[in-house]
Amino acid sequence: MTTSASHAELLPATRRALLHRIAVAQAEGRAPSLTAAVVRGGKAVWHGARSCVEGNEPDENVQYRIGSITKTFTAVLVLRLRDEGLLDLGDPLEKHLPGTGVGEVTVAGLLAHTGGLAAESPGPWWERTDGELRPELADVLGEQPFRHPVGRRFHYSNPGYTVLGTLVERLRGAPWEDVLRQEVLVPLGLDRTGGRPTAPHAGGWAVHPWADALLPEPAQDLGRMAPAGQLWSTTADLAKFAAFLAHGDDRVLCARSVREMRTPAAPSEAADVAEGAAYGLGMQIQHRDGRLLVGHSGSLPGFLANLAISVEDDVAAVVLANCTSGPLTATVGADLVRIVAEAEPRIPEPWRPLREVDPAVLELTGQWYWGTYGFGLRLTADGLLSLEPLSGRGRRSRFRANGDGGWTGLEGYYAGESLRAVRRPDGSVSHLDVGSFVFTRQPYDEHAPVPGGVDAEGWRGIR
Repeated sequence: MTTSASHAELLPATRRALLHRIAVAQAEGRAPSLTAAVVRGGKAVWHGARSCVEGNEPDENVQYRIGSITKTFTAVLVLRLRDEGLLDLGDPLEKHLPGTGVGEVTVAGLLAHTGGLAAESPGPWWERTDGELRPELADVLGEQPFRHPVGRRFHYSNPGYTVLGTLVERLRGAPWEDVLRQEVLVPLGLDRTGGRPTAPHAGGWAVHPWADALLPEPAQDLGRMAPAGQLWSTTADLAKFAAFLAHGDDRVLCARSVREMRTPAAPSEAADVAEGAAYGLGMQIQHRDGRLLVGHSGSLPGFLANLAISVEDDVAAVVLANCTSGPLTATVGADLVRIVAEAEPRIPEPWRPLREVDPAVLELTGQWYWGTYGFGLRLTADGLLSLEPLSGRGRRSRFRANGDGGWTGLEGYYAGESLRAVRRPDGSVSHLDVGSFVFTRQPYDEHAPVPGGVDAEGWRGIR
């Protein structure tokens, strides 16, 4: 096993538990090599590796192919175009890339795999054949590109991300990989990430399912399909990328936009709901052992990869292996996050009060009722209003001030909805209007405009 100097930031017992997990994965998964990294607080704090060749364990700078983690990089480029105002996620593809035959699909639909496009390109298996067999976008999409109605269901589509790569090229006027290097790789310092391997890099292998024997896998240039899975990278570079996906970086994409990438954007199938899985904008979302993880998995012949992030724990893991099948890298990545999060739980920031208190906002805090449901409205140190059901169950949301006396919901049922205080002629608060719902200080307050009115005789017992 190789280690890095940053190991000192984790406790010895935690480091041993991480080593044990990847050692089991490499041995039981029969991987020629497996390398992993853990990120905490935005920095790599551990690196470990196992290899079938003693003394030849890869360090954090050895390249592996990362497959569909490439899609997350492509999604970042598209979100940058949106943030610059060059496109809207609701735009049909035809507006920016006419003549493809799939013009009714929206940009968001391509990002979230809801465009109805086929999972694979027609012809020979694109992952194991030269990209020159598919020189044009029409070769990738084929004569029948759709498998489902547009926007109706999640259906993972590799050609869909090829389309997004072509969209980036059209709007930037440069090849996808050149744009990626200039706008993402260089600013984030991902010096060992690119479309072609540079030494030192791992070779890809197939392991015989019934014998401990190896077969080398071809490393094909995917050509047009590159935006769906071409990239090579390292655990060191992907650790930096994980930190970016958790926190954002204004040089590339702000925190709000990366948070949007991590938000479910596709309808889930029944099986996905049962497994706690969803998909955002270029990012997979899943619940494992009560923990929400975001990131992406990847595979190409000869390689397996996974990037998993727990934003709440501020812990991420990267796992790379050089075999076609074997170790379940997604499970390993989730386990590495869990080991660190449980063994060394995140220390919360100290509680600090507001710097300034607006009396008009403070007046709104306390107990409110929607009909007979009780809610508490709290003003938090970050300047948000938090509406929470007193029973612990029900609709809840935080609200951000608009600057005009109103507030906008940030999550849940009230996301995007307005909260405003309605005042009487004397300036006192009559009630809250929350997305048209009337919240009153008393249940069905007779002095407030409760929809449908309040019975004149008031509350009573059984007669």
